[in-house]
Amino acid sequence: MSGAGPLWQNSFYIGNTFNAILYGAELVFYYKTMLLLSRARAVTRSRRAITFFMFFSTASLVLITIFLSTQAIFGEEMWIVNVNYPGGRTEYFADHVAVWYQTMGTAASIILQLMGDGLLIYRCFIVWSDFRVVIIPCLLWIATLVFGILECYFTGIPDGNFFAGLAADIGVVYYALAICLNVLVTSFICGRIITQGRRMDKHFGSEISNTYFSAAALVIESALPYTLSGVAFLISFGLNSEISILFLSFYVMFTCVSPQMLILRVACGRAWNRGTGTLEGSTLGFSGPDNEGSRDGVTIRQPPTTIQLRNMGKANVSSDGSEGKFSGRPDTVAD
Repeated sequence: MSGAGPLWQNSFYIGNTFNAILYGAELVFYYKTMLLLSRARAVTRSRRAITFFMFFSTASLVLITIFLSTQAIFGEEMWIVNVNYPGGRTEYFADHVAVWYQTMGTAASIILQLMGDGLLIYRCFIVWSDFRVVIIPCLLWIATLVFGILECYFTGIPDGNFFAGLAADIGVVYYALAICLNVLVTSFICGRIITQGRRMDKHFGSEISNTYFSAAALVIESALPYTLSGVAFLISFGLNSEISILFLSFYVMFTCVSPQMLILRVACGRAWNRGTGTLEGSTLGFSGPDNEGSRDGVTIRQPPTTIQLRNMGKANVSSDGSEGKFSGRPDTVAD
């Protein structure tokens, strides 16, 4: 695709509209996340992790704002400011596709993708608690870094075109690597959540397992919308379709929104950590939002973001009112 035909322009317009909608959702998620993290920072010792998530969220918001702004400005320049441009909108697109702010938007989206994939790899390690699982994803991440730099360079040079020529060829490789990484890590996380969720439901019932192994957990923990939109974009981009610009908008926006939803889930105390689903010992501890309750003699306290599952064998609630303690035969189930 070398020009901006009617289908491309319609797709670009619709993409910008959805950008605005998803940006509004991102602002809500960001505000809620920062509110919860600020409260947690005042009462917890894990300030380093909280500071990291606050910085990550803020950096993501800044980068997605840059991308959104550059897309909106390019549309305004093409359709309104230069409405009488010689040769029309198609010619304006061909002459200005490598304008400096478009290159800045591309760079912002690449940095955002690297950040989001880095967080996704980290979450995969947390879910599996095994560094061997993330060796291949880490190698793919390094490859996307290299091709991301090349893509940014070749789209920014004079006469560079994101949708045609060498920049487009490099872009296909870059996005293929990035989305292959997404699919791989998402599959690892989904497989782990489904497997552990079934075991949890079998031994403790659906009421407990739904918190960490529900459909929402599957979608958010695995960043499923991010991966699916990436696959749709890669297919359309590889086919040189003008509609690829629409899927690009979805892909870049979910590069920000999906990690933000995951961080919000962490802040709410519903995300996986290294203790979720482990099978050692004989205690059960819950955590989540700032509340405390008691059910069937089990006290549930919920300030930190941890859940430690121990002994997924037969367990009976102790009747002495102990905090989150279970007693029973120390049956162990192989991981």
